[in-house]
Amino acid sequence: MAGGTLRVLFCIGVNPAFFDAGPDERQDAFETIKTAFASLDERFGLNVLGTMDDDQMMVGSSSTWPWTCYILADAPDLDAVAGVCNLLRETTLASGATLWKYLKIEARVGRELFFGNR
Repeated sequence: MAGGTLRVLFCIGVNPAFFDAGPDERQDAFETIKTAFASLDERFGLNVLGTMDDDQMMVGSSSTWPWTCYILADAPDLDAVAGVCNLLRETTLASGATLWKYLKIEARVGRELFFGNR
């Protein structure tokens, strides 16, 4: 593993509750998600390598693969990975609901592939 870090793919799916929510509740979820996932480098020591949102080709909830969006990052350890996943349990909206009502997350942990890199 490069420099003792873990290569992590955070896979994020959107739950049906997000689509069942009214416009104000969805907007609150959008803003809360942005805040929850801000400054992952400072808070968890992650080096975010890239993100991908499949929302133009994936419409509706995603209970399993293919997910709706992804974050590829290098993480210092498993505690950092768990911390990012735990954001869905800890982060609440103005309504009092936690993010896991609207999103699910799964982390795939491995190492940098030995080919195909810059």
